[in-house]
Amino acid sequence: MRKKTWASLVASVMAISLSAGCGKKDVQDIGQGAAPTKEEDSIVCYVGHGFWDGSLDPVKGAYAYGYAFTNNALLSVTPDSSYKGDLAEGWEVSPDALTYTFHLKDGIKFQDGSDLSAEDVVFTYETVMENQGDNEDVDLTKLESVEAPKEDTVVFTLKEPYSPFLDAAAQLGIVPSDGYDSAAFDEKPIGTGPWKVVQYNAEQQLIVEANEEYFDGAPKIKRVTFVDMDNEAAFSNAQSGQLDIVMVQPNYVSEEIEGMHIEELETMDVRNISLPCQPRQVMKDRDGKEVEVGNDVTSDVNVRKALSIGIDRERIIENAFNGVGRPAYGFTRNLEWGNAPEAVDGQAEEARGLLEKAGWVDHDGDGIRERDGVKCGFEVYTPSDEQDRYNLAVAVAEEAKELGISIVVKQTSWDEIYDTSNTGGVVWGFGQFNPIVIDQLFNSGGILRGDFDNKPAYENEKVDALIGDAIDAAEHSEAVAKWKEAQAVYAEEYPYLFIVNIEHCYFVSDRLDISVDTQIPHPHGHGIPIICNMKDWSLR
Repeated sequence: MRKKTWASLVASVMAISLSAGCGKKDVQDIGQGAAPTKEEDSIVCYVGHGFWDGSLDPVKGAYAYGYAFTNNALLSVTPDSSYKGDLAEGWEVSPDALTYTFHLKDGIKFQDGSDLSAEDVVFTYETVMENQGDNEDVDLTKLESVEAPKEDTVVFTLKEPYSPFLDAAAQLGIVPSDGYDSAAFDEKPIGTGPWKVVQYNAEQQLIVEANEEYFDGAPKIKRVTFVDMDNEAAFSNAQSGQLDIVMVQPNYVSEEIEGMHIEELETMDVRNISLPCQPRQVMKDRDGKEVEVGNDVTSDVNVRKALSIGIDRERIIENAFNGVGRPAYGFTRNLEWGNAPEAVDGQAEEARGLLEKAGWVDHDGDGIRERDGVKCGFEVYTPSDEQDRYNLAVAVAEEAKELGISIVVKQTSWDEIYDTSNTGGVVWGFGQFNPIVIDQLFNSGGILRGDFDNKPAYENEKVDALIGDAIDAAEHSEAVAKWKEAQAVYAEEYPYLFIVNIEHCYFVSDRLDISVDTQIPHPHGHGIPIICNMKDWSLR
């Protein structure tokens, strides 16, 4: 899914090309390509381009990953992808699933010295509700009202049952009601979190310092500088000893950097290809505009199933990602609600038999099957600025060719991908804690609803009903069970070809301990999720 803000679960990369090989410079010179000089109790990191979309304000969508940075949320995500209280000590949900009551912890202060109270929570949520268009990552459209009957109690009333509201409570960082300034918070937000912003220069650097008064214990490292540069410049700076962490693509993992080691960290981030489920036709979108939808090849479930069972995911990962990653068959099981089917692939003979039985036969001997004069082939699109997705699509195309299916891979802009994504395949990246993604991707009502919703135009009444049950559930466990059941149903119809659960790769200085055991499975975030437990990092 394409990245819209630094905290969203979508994927367009802003590559800022900076010169490499420069000597050490001051922080102000980072934009020329070199990292700043490191101090004894500080580190310098390159973790991708996600800080550089222009705002650090959680009200506008920053930090919506489910862990604390500068601003804590009511809840946070644990390493097993469940929720625990963060600012909240505990919470209850009413039997009708319309009222959520949160009880705040005592003694928490904002970084400006003011006390956290329920009024700050009310202010934050009401501000987002009034400006929902500025925050694409935290959906509060189902929220009717938020009140503070006591200084330590917040009561949310929903318009209708909506179990993903609990996920929103882990995504929205709280800001102070008296100290909030929309313009100032773009560069220097004030929160309750473990890190305070010292300096922010978009597309250059972000410097944060430890909040020594943090209620959950002060960070061990006192200053962290994040720099923005392209991958090659970052790798060069790491080689010259100027970076403590550098995010790299899988093709770099076999390299060696003196004084650094490679970490391949677990994610919930899956790469997959959407497969249009409808025959080619014209449909009307929500605005009444006629749109071409469907594909006369992938609309045959036998083609979709043959691809899923016939390709060799291990071989694809080796060819495309240097062997880094794990085969994926659905949403990962390190998600509380994930329910990927059992591993079934590499069954090329069974896949060929399935295609033959469905009437797809190579009549002219060119290696590509056909039926009723239609070649068994389609196009797959990847963004031109993400080589890893292109490599993945090419590797899949090689596997598909062995089955008699032709896949033509095209690199292009996201604008063109949106224009063609209803009729061809697209390499997507999905990975987030909020299960509402299932509603967005598989609900029949989502066809032509938005940029990312239900691109295959998949329709199944049972799946729709299970999604509705999950959303309406009052008990979190009941919602999880319904989300899982919905996945089990659509898995048999293969609207997406799930391929790989990627791993995020970083070179890490040998002097730095990033506390791997307390890392959460990374959501889709192009490198930034490594900071999920930055409070626990230490220097050796």
